[in-house]
Parts: sequence; structure tokens; C-alpha cells
Amino acid sequence: MARILLIEDSPTDRAVFTQWLEKAGHEVLTADNAEDGLQLARSQAPQLVLMDVVLPGMSGFQATRALSRDQATRDIPVLIVSTKNMETDMAWGMRQGASDYVVKPPREVDLIARINKLVG
Repeated sequence: MARILLIEDSPTDRAVFTQWLEKAGHEVLTADNAEDGLQLARSQAPQLVLMDVVLPGMSGFQATRALSRDQATRDIPVLIVSTKNMETDMAWGMRQGASDYVVKPPREVDLIARINKLVG
């Protein structure tokens, strides 16, 4: 269905989300930090980025802002998936350019439905 870039530093979450996405028919690219994820987004042109917020180095909020401001990546929807569950975190993520925000741990069916809505 869609090529999805997963930027997630937790090996467990990366494995679980990859399994869910592949089961739903998506191709998955992964990065365990924002800097590598930004490079992959530019070189591989995924149809969606699943973004953690708490990452080593650059945060997911900073990476989302960078993607939304880059001519090459600004049309790629970003779905933030984070343990940060305060209303202010969600609002800030959306202000950085995210298309949607899901709090961890998501339910598989809900996450896949939101992804499928964003990739059309």
C-alpha cells in the first residue's frame, strides 16, 4: 500500500509498529534517530512518517518542524506517536506540522486506521 518511515528509538516499539504496518500491507523504512530519519525522508520519499517525540539528539517535534519546512518533504504527512500525552504536547506537535497525534501505547486497529486515512 504505502511506504512509511518509522522514526522510533525504542527497539520494542520499532518491532511492534513494523509488524503492524507490514501486516496491513505497508512497506516500512526505519530510523532510530531524527537525523537519520530526515535523511531517509529526503532520499526515499515515504508517503507518511510515524514520528516518536523523545529521541536521542533532535526531538521528534524539531524533526517534524524540519520536515514541514523542507521543500522536498513538506507534503509528507507526519503522524506523531508519543508517550507525551498532555494537551500542550499535542497542540505543540500539530503546530510543528504534524497531521495527527496518537498517544502510546496505541491500539493496533486505531493506529492502522489513522495511517490509512492519511495515506488515502
